[in-house]
Amino acid sequence: MIRAQERGLESGRVASWLRDAIIDGIRQPGSRLIERDLAGEFGVSRVPVRDALKVLEAEGLVELRPRTWAVVRKFTLEDLVDLDEVREVLEPMAFRLAAERHRPDGLERLRSVLQEAHECGDRADAIAARRAAADFHEVVVALAENGLLADLMKSIRSRLRWSLVLHDDLAQVTDEHVALFEAVRDRDGERAGALAHAHVESTRRGRLSHATALRDAAGILAE
Repeated sequence: MIRAQERGLESGRVASWLRDAIIDGIRQPGSRLIERDLAGEFGVSRVPVRDALKVLEAEGLVELRPRTWAVVRKFTLEDLVDLDEVREVLEPMAFRLAAERHRPDGLERLRSVLQEAHECGDRADAIAARRAAADFHEVVVALAENGLLADLMKSIRSRLRWSLVLHDDLAQVTDEHVALFEAVRDRDGERAGALAHAHVESTRRGRLSHATALRDAAGILAE
């Protein structure tokens, strides 16, 4: 029993580190994740590494390969379109319910995460700012107090966090979060839902702008 618990803790630690490394862009799409190498890096056996990779596969962040390795998933345009379509349904619902149901302590948590995003932006810490932006959405889901909605959002949590890496204008994201916070604070469910829908569309445009900038930069380097 104790050994099983230790293995669970080890696999959880490995999964957490790899998840952050993938979402933060440290482990690039297409890069290999080799069990033997990861076990040596973390000072664990290959078993918890294997378990961690299975967790990340279920979250949609890695793809397992035969034998003892995996690759960081390369998200296609279709993958991102699918994510946006799901967000367009679930996120307006989450913000509307959060506006209608939030409690004072929950609203204070949301205010705190928003403030953290501002502070990270001021010190140009893009990784921390993206994490805070993702935390903002997760606190909203908690404020909605709908268990099924929470389960559905949890199933796309890692993909949503990863998609935030594809945005350059984090100040705009924070400004939109301010407007969303104010709608939730004012218990204006209709306004919160409409702003959430617009926010999904805005982040889609931001992602396209990011992709265009990368493509143009690659073209310049190739010349």
